[in-house]
Amino acid sequence: MNFRKTFFVAAFCAAVVFSQARGEAEEKKLFEIKIPLEKGAAVVVTTPDGAEREVGRVNALPTATRWPSYTASAWGLPGTVCASAVNAIHMLVSVEGGKGRTMSVIPQETIAPAAGAGASVIISPKAGESLFGAWAPPVGALVLVEKPDKTAAPLAADNLPKPGDALLITADEFGGTPYMIDIENRPGGRVVAWRRGGCELLARVIRPLGGTGRFEGTLFQRAGAIRANHCGVIDVSTSPRGAVGGFQIIPWDHALKSKEMQNVWTMTQWLVVGAADGRSMMGGSAPLFKNGLVSGPASGERLWDVWSTYGRKSLVLARYGNGKWRRMKEAAGRGDDALKDITELRIYYPFTEEIQKIN
Repeated sequence: MNFRKTFFVAAFCAAVVFSQARGEAEEKKLFEIKIPLEKGAAVVVTTPDGAEREVGRVNALPTATRWPSYTASAWGLPGTVCASAVNAIHMLVSVEGGKGRTMSVIPQETIAPAAGAGASVIISPKAGESLFGAWAPPVGALVLVEKPDKTAAPLAADNLPKPGDALLITADEFGGTPYMIDIENRPGGRVVAWRRGGCELLARVIRPLGGTGRFEGTLFQRAGAIRANHCGVIDVSTSPRGAVGGFQIIPWDHALKSKEMQNVWTMTQWLVVGAADGRSMMGGSAPLFKNGLVSGPASGERLWDVWSTYGRKSLVLARYGNGKWRRMKEAAGRGDDALKDITELRIYYPFTEEIQKIN
């Protein structure tokens, strides 16, 4: 990045009152997902205008929950979605002994080891579509258990769904969600969120990105799109659907504290970010690790209008060698140097209204 651009970004960010920018947009309900705990029952999405759409069928019911679940699940809020991906939705039931207990929703055919044996509602859609595509709920979405008498309460260890109940997941558009985030791919590089009111320095790059890895879920996502978001990761596919390849952006607390992430410091497939103040933990914090990113519609999927369909499509762009912004080059499999020429990344956040109408 040249000096002129560096000076402009720094000066502009310093001039913005960030609390005002964050407060401009109120939380808005987009749609509600209803998953009955009954084999063969329809999975239904209801939009704010009351319209209902069947988006799948229930094929199997859970017989257990998973504990301990993956490390970053414990950084979520019990009774909410703690991971949203093309191959699974994980919901946090409780945090016990510092470890998360989860229940999942997965497609009939998938690769989702984090779900755990018997701890999932299995539904009919393909991975990357329906609740794992166009109708994916963001991390932080509220999860309720609805009883046959229509009373509902948050998912919890003492309020697990039983046959005859239903899971209700509310997908919101959270207030203060940025339009996009730019990441300078170098040690100390800035992670900047762009909002209507200006920009905010969210974080700094601790360890830059250099390569791609065999992250299994990328099999179900196109290149340059979000494969998964949870309280400790943004997983981006660099391979076409049907091939495996991608990279991950993770918070420094995940890289420091989680035993399964210690390879991060010697490998190139992870981009590690730390809080701008140099002290705060970032796991489970918005907008990087909750309240925003989703996998978005697969090819041919439609939401309720052209803007929601277009705006929820996942998109990650890159600059190679300080060049122009462009779609990411496809790179499948493990390639330790496959992304070494990337100097900046841009992640677009979902929207559902015509840009001029967004407050």
